Amino acid sequence: MKPSTRGLGYGEGRDALLQATVQVVARKGLRGLTFRAVAEEAGVNNTLIAHHFGSRDNLLSAALEWSVERAIGAADLSEYATDAAAFRAALVRNVLSEPENEVFQYEMILESSRRPELQPAVRRLYQRYVSALAAGRTLLGEPVSESLNLALFAALDGLMLQFLSHSITAAQLADAVDSLGAAVRMSTAEVIAD
Repeated sequence: MKPSTRGLGYGEGRDALLQATVQVVARKGLRGLTFRAVAEEAGVNNTLIAHHFGSRDNLLSAALEWSVERAIGAADLSEYATDAAAFRAALVRNVLSEPENEVFQYEMILESSRRPELQPAVRRLYQRYVSALAAGRTLLGEPVSESLNLALFAALDGLMLQFLSHSITAAQLADAVDSLGAAVRMSTAEVIAD
């Protein structure tokens, strides 16, 4: 069992529970998620989970928000448009250092196809990622295109899934992200020239 989090400050125990939730789901899937498993991972009493979240679904929604915050903070998607090399390095570093974060998000995405009550949280996940990517493109003065922003993120999302399923290597992921950025810059230049 991990050390107790009783000595942590306000909010730190909640974060420990959210991180533990992500780790449990990444390792065991959603079927392996119990208050007891999360409490053991976090090193706390499982009554703390009910105190903070009330229900399993509330815990999952909060963990999804928490994981998106971490992912966006670690690999600023707005940098994709303004500095592809920095974005690529941050993305690959983020995935290699915390793959459980992305695995957890994919588990939630798949579960939302079976449980409609999770769909709003998953929609917010995608909206936040696409908005972060759009912000970077806007900084460059590129033409506003919601459909292109969506397509770009879908490509990145697909590459991430391929990497996490061990279909491509970290080097292939980095090269593909660079190629995607080059294709977008070339396409945008052609649109502006017309």
